[in-house]
Amino acid sequence: MTNSWNDIANTDVMLIIGANPAENHPCGFKWAIEARRLRNARMIVVDPRFTRTAATADFHVPIRAGSDLAFVGGLIRYAIENNLYAREYVLNYTNASFLVNEDFHCADEGLFSGFDAAKSNYDQTTWNYQPKSGAGTPGHLPENVAADPTLQNTHCVFQLLRQQYSRYTLEMVERITGVPQAKFARVAEEFAGIRRNGDMTRTGTLIYSLGWTHHSIGTQIIRSGAILQLLLGNIGRPGGGVNALRGHANVQGATDLAISWDSLPGYLKPPTAGDDNFATWMKRTTPTPSKPSEWQSMNYWANTPRFAVSLQKALYGPAATAANEWAYDYMPKRPDGRGWWAISEETVKGKVKGAFCFGMNALALAPSVDRTLAALSRLDWLVVCEIFPDETSEFWRAPGITAEQQAKIDTTVYRLPGAGFSEKSGTMVNSSRLLQWRDAATPPLGDARIDLEILAQIFWQVRRLYKTEDGAFPDPILNLSWDYEDPERPSAEELAKELNGRALAPVTEGGSTLPAGSQLPGFAWLRDDGSTACGCWIYCGSWPEGGALTKRRGTEDPSGMGIHPNWAWSWPMNRRNLYNRASCDPQGKPWDPGRAPVWWDESAGRWKGHDVPDFMVTSAPKEHMGPFIMANEGVGRLFAPLPSLVDGPFPEHYEPIESLVENALHPAVPTNPLGKKVETSFDKFGTAAEGYTAVAFTMRLTETYHFWTKNNPANVQLVPEPFAEINEQMARELGIDGGDFIRISSARGAHICKAMVTKRLPALQVNGKHVYQVGIPFSWGFRGIAEDAGRTSRTLVNLITPTSYDANTRTPEYKTFLVKVEKVDKL
Repeated sequence: MTNSWNDIANTDVMLIIGANPAENHPCGFKWAIEARRLRNARMIVVDPRFTRTAATADFHVPIRAGSDLAFVGGLIRYAIENNLYAREYVLNYTNASFLVNEDFHCADEGLFSGFDAAKSNYDQTTWNYQPKSGAGTPGHLPENVAADPTLQNTHCVFQLLRQQYSRYTLEMVERITGVPQAKFARVAEEFAGIRRNGDMTRTGTLIYSLGWTHHSIGTQIIRSGAILQLLLGNIGRPGGGVNALRGHANVQGATDLAISWDSLPGYLKPPTAGDDNFATWMKRTTPTPSKPSEWQSMNYWANTPRFAVSLQKALYGPAATAANEWAYDYMPKRPDGRGWWAISEETVKGKVKGAFCFGMNALALAPSVDRTLAALSRLDWLVVCEIFPDETSEFWRAPGITAEQQAKIDTTVYRLPGAGFSEKSGTMVNSSRLLQWRDAATPPLGDARIDLEILAQIFWQVRRLYKTEDGAFPDPILNLSWDYEDPERPSAEELAKELNGRALAPVTEGGSTLPAGSQLPGFAWLRDDGSTACGCWIYCGSWPEGGALTKRRGTEDPSGMGIHPNWAWSWPMNRRNLYNRASCDPQGKPWDPGRAPVWWDESAGRWKGHDVPDFMVTSAPKEHMGPFIMANEGVGRLFAPLPSLVDGPFPEHYEPIESLVENALHPAVPTNPLGKKVETSFDKFGTAAEGYTAVAFTMRLTETYHFWTKNNPANVQLVPEPFAEINEQMARELGIDGGDFIRISSARGAHICKAMVTKRLPALQVNGKHVYQVGIPFSWGFRGIAEDAGRTSRTLVNLITPTSYDANTRTPEYKTFLVKVEKVDKL
């Protein structure tokens, strides 16, 4: 989240799209209700279903799953063409005035300039700014960018943005999304209308979740939301922002600490096979300023070498030196195209011998159940650490596997009983980026252990083996820093301090000096000379020398806006609202004096406020420093220049990999030309001509907490069996009554469950076709408790989802695919 859960209460209007927080984030959703209660805030919910969230809204808009980008594109056009954008904000705080390469062209026919059909990728040369003078360096942003502050030049970002979304008319949005023009216009006026007559006092928040990420164009859908909020001047402001709702409380912490294949702790970019040495890695991943000469840019990512060297010192301690390039050779070099599909495919081919699954039910989560089964069956060994037995740890019992096939599976499975989250101490990081320490409520039951202890003991045994036996490249294992009081049982406190970082030698910053061994007070103290160690630079400052700020529970709120600066600690640097410089006009005065997190104090010569300024505190407004300090340009990107995204500098609507209709914008380029569509013996795709005539999407329920609570009798009683929501008209046509068993099949397999016939999922008219949609909860499988015996087909829902991915993140497309629905007599 750019803002916080609490801050939602400060909004005037909220657009909830691609999310169902009342169902999936019931505690956090209270802040949306507070906004309605205290500010009479308007709530708009865009969702295929009339959800529990929609039930509390002013306005529910049914939409075709997979068409969200066209919907937001229409809002962008509406804001521009009706002069509802925040002009002063856009001119000063975005790259709207920057001039783009004259050879660049928008995706009018579905392809941006530079597409190479033979390679199915883009040459991004034209996705660049024009230099103010002279020639630019190919592949790099120019240091001095040409700009047009009148926003009239046909090559400026603003005019290109206008051109890109000129096609997203009311009529086109209706054709693509199924949302009637009058209803869409009402939404557009509700949300963008806060800028009517140049009003800058009101704010709107955009709230999304997996309904946006789980698509083959998920990254670009989210980008479209960011563009909309920048246009409306909502980023950095109380009650504004682009707010991603994370899953279970530590999903944010997991991504912060590099659970994803494409990042290192603190979102540092990992080295790749082409980075020959540390210097090459740093040159590739450290951005340089790119802005008009009259502007300033803090470009905080320029400190990447400080963050990277400090990370290497935290990992390898004395073994990381300037002489060996900070143990750069120890770092794995990421090949391109990683992700679950690549790993499972290599496993099927016998290239992977063993696997660990900690807190991840791989068989139930990954696309293509058949490939995952084949991969698990090829392993020599599999270690699963969970609080309950799950499908992955008993994969050989999956429906359809015969006794003869089971006998041929040689994988040895080690099932380790892990402790639940309430049985272990440490920090959890929620959607608000808030690190909160919590103590264990009860010790682990029986033989269960916390995963920290389990992993430590595995590592310690592996290190002993390397010391006593030969092993390939032992250096990273033998030299890994492991300075814990009890090496086999490190404490959460020790790790939290390590993540914060400490001085390895005296360090001076701002006229003060910290002695060696001191905990660092913030990431400004990090150095690239080996004198500091820090496990995650964005957490630096959470545990300074004075103690754990994550353990604070101060409830005071001088702001009256829910900032609560002494409650726990929010990264970075206890800042609650990111980019809060943008909450003020170019002169440093709050757009809304009644909601002012920070402001410029001329007499003091610094920024002050209730929040921690996300800015250089002594930078006067007249210096024209951009508020978006992590970007090369210092401003928000309406246009994403090279090498930001692989599939386009502007978001463009493409149909899902499986679709019932042609692409109304450009039929010749129906799907994302860079979208990842896997076609193997395990992966098949269906069409309407083959009888797959309904659009399906997965969803989650409060009562069935992913795959956990199917092991809890009380939850099983609340939702005792699998079901799918189908439209009542569709049900009549198919002769289905509520409670009947139905078979939902795709080109990949079938899932049998009961029908919930409902008015909550209306049929839509999409590009001349009558479209039915099916909502399928993503919770059940072949593991559970006795209460569900005989009530489920035991099939996993991801058996029918497609193996198609986002081009940038490799996120699977779970939120839209084609199915056939049929009535069956029994399981």
